[in-house]
Amino acid sequence: SAQIADLQQKLLDADNGDRAKQRWDSIATILEAKCALKYLLGELVSSKVQESKLQSSLEQSQASCSDVQKMLLEERNHIADMEAEFQNQILVQEQQHQEKVNHSSWI
Repeated sequence: SAQIADLQQKLLDADNGDRAKQRWDSIATILEAKCALKYLLGELVSSKVQESKLQSSLEQSQASCSDVQKMLLEERNHIADMEAEFQNQILVQEQQHQEKVNHSSWI
């Protein structure tokens, strides 16, 4: 089925290529050529506008991604600081407990 789909796509591509060639070959007058050129230039301008919009959107997305990555890094650092503080508090609590146990055993 993959080969059939591939062949169908090749046939469609060939057909489209033939149609484009036939259209180009059917231009017989300067007026038709001007119309075709005008159409093609319009399509080119439209493509360039679309490309510019997509490029701008991509740049905005990249900037947003960069901001999110920066915030994520800041949050990871904050969590690491909180974990270090928590571990420090656990050590202090353990030391205080040991001191109480040792003090109790002396009594």
